[in-house]
This record gives sequence, C-alpha cells and structure tokens, in this order.
Amino acid sequence: MPKNIPDVGDLVVVTVKEVKNYGAIVYLDEYGGISGFVHITEVATGWIKHIKDYLRVNQRTVCKVLNVDKSRNHVDLSLKRVNDHQKREKIEEWKNEQKAYKLLDMLFEESNIHENNEKLSIEDMLISEYGTIYDAFYDAASNKDFFNDVDIKWKENFINIAKNNITIPMVKIGGYMEMYSLASNGICLIKDVLASVKNDSVEIIYVGAPKYKISVTGEDYKYAEDVLKNTLENVGNQSKKNNIYFNFEREE
Repeated sequence: MPKNIPDVGDLVVVTVKEVKNYGAIVYLDEYGGISGFVHITEVATGWIKHIKDYLRVNQRTVCKVLNVDKSRNHVDLSLKRVNDHQKREKIEEWKNEQKAYKLLDMLFEESNIHENNEKLSIEDMLISEYGTIYDAFYDAASNKDFFNDVDIKWKENFINIAKNNITIPMVKIGGYMEMYSLASNGICLIKDVLASVKNDSVEIIYVGAPKYKISVTGEDYKYAEDVLKNTLENVGNQSKKNNIYFNFEREE
C-alpha cells in the first residue's frame, strides 16, 4: 500500500490552502491531505516582495520534502528546489495514479470484488510486482505477459480495462530506401520484396522512382530500432538474391 507520509527528499503534489506573509500552508494530495508548510525562503530564489505572486489558494503544484514530523503528520517543504521538468513529471505521475485507482475501482465492480481485504490484497499484489498501480495497467495494455504464470480470476477484466483506457505512446523512426532493377520484371520483383516485409509495425510508401519511404512504429525506440534493423537486413538479402540494387538512408 502507499506510504501514509513521505520521506525527506521526496517530491510531492500539494494543494495550497492558505497563503500568509511568511509562507504557505498546503495539503499533500497523495497522503490523505496531511498538512505541510512552505516557508517564504523556500518559495523562490532571491528576495520575495509578495508571496502571492508565487502561490495562491487552491493552486496545485509540486514541492520537495525538507523535513518530516511523523508525530504531527506534518512536513516542511520547498517549492524553489523543484525545477520545471521535475514538476511536469511529478504532476503527470500523480495524474496517472489518480486514473489508475479509478480503473482499479472499475475492476472491482466488474469482477464483483467487494470485500476490503480482497481489494487491499490485489492492490498490494500489483504494487509489489510493478511498483505502482498505473505501471500494472500500462504493462497489461502493452500486450506483455501480464501475470502470465498466475491463475487470477480478475486477470481478463484487468487486461480489457487496461487496453480500453491506457494509451501507449508510440515512437516512429525510418528513412528512405533506394531500389531498382534492370530486369524486365524488376518492378514486380521489388514489389514482392517490399510486400514480404510489411506488417503492423512497418509501413512502406512509394515516393518516386527509385525511392521508397519506410517507417517503423513501436512502443519504444529499442523495439523500433530492432524491427527496422531486421527489416532492412531482410530487404537487403532478398534484393541481393534478385539482383536488385538496394541502399538505405536514415531520415534525420
């Protein structure tokens, strides 16, 4: 289960509840709304004339944990020690987890899981295996072997929910192939070679003699690079056998 209080050094999503001259009181959105405080010296670098130029009530932002008082469920925070890149990543991570828990509730409803102990057990199982609930849904949506060797009654529902609600970002790489043949049936030979390597990941478009554009789409660059490499090797080998001139130039 998620921690009930953050550790020193953690980045946390907060909502500003009160802005004072000497700092701001915030609630930590990921930790049941426990309180935190951002001193004015930790709001921004340099001298601050008006703290409300930087923080406003109900604003959601990201802070870094400086100190934790577990006895009071209170943390001291810094806004200035979080850069824009860290802020964007953390907000995106938080939004993903919010979505993931809604999908988890959907799973419980569709799988007729109502006992809290069973719900907590499933949550613990997913976090133990994947680190976060969102990563579990992401894995299931990626056509990977989601709990492949484990017999779970809710697995099919989980995979269906993941595929219907999680969008897998795709990357595209490619370049231009130059192919020609002096044989009387050269065009047919080239078409046969290209048709043999086309699939859901590989797209080939005729640009104009003797150029063809090849694009490979994949979940990540490693996968796409491997597919492109294997496809070009296949085209090259078939071209050599059929006396087809073949050359490839990577698209910048």
